[in-house]
Amino acid sequence: MTITAAHLPTSADVEQLDAKETIYRLAAALFGYPLAETQQALEDGRLLAALSPAWQTLTGKPWPTLAPSADLTALQVGYTATFLQGQRKPRVPLVASAHGELLGGETPGNYLLNVLAFYRHFGLQTAQGDEGHAEEPDHLVAMLEFCSLLCHLERQALINGRDTRPYQRAQRDFIARYLAPLLAAIKARFANAREYGLDLTLAQLIEVLPDWVAGQQAALASQVGPSPLPGAANTHSTADSRPLWD
Repeated sequence: MTITAAHLPTSADVEQLDAKETIYRLAAALFGYPLAETQQALEDGRLLAALSPAWQTLTGKPWPTLAPSADLTALQVGYTATFLQGQRKPRVPLVASAHGELLGGETPGNYLLNVLAFYRHFGLQTAQGDEGHAEEPDHLVAMLEFCSLLCHLERQALINGRDTRPYQRAQRDFIARYLAPLLAAIKARFANAREYGLDLTLAQLIEVLPDWVAGQQAALASQVGPSPLPGAANTHSTADSRPLWD
């Protein structure tokens, strides 16, 4: 795609993408197992100072000021009781393959392979060996980090006059097939698990992210067309017949 005068990136375009990247990145950090740095950022307002301007840019509303957990122990206990514990399985699993209704008839193995196809197309792989904690590829944290990366790559392409559509199509499809269904499932499960002390900022993210992400997917579909049905990407046009999102 050649950048013409009518399509030159504006500061608003860049600001919007920067805000999207920030929201995905901060949400990913918060949905990871909480560390002392997480509690500190919640207590001293650094998290709010980073999240609120981005949320304001994209929604027109500031992020609400919410009381942090009393201390790191309370933050970790609430996180563990909500996302990691339950009678036989976690009350609110953050891993998509733990929600059987999201598999669409696929085996968990095939579902994971399809998620990994997105990551590998953009040169990503899960941590191995001594590289760090090997997060499941269908974990909410991994999905949010991937969307943050796609926003970063789109912003770099826009600034440098390159085609942004591959990153837009990839994010459109990834949200529709994986991120949006997982967020909806988490919100539904959390409706019956509010009493376990989850940090208020995490609880707020669970409430608002599904609609926000759905709005992002709809906006992307209006820019680059609707998301094809899984398995149907090669049946519509010459553009769709190219591998994935080239």
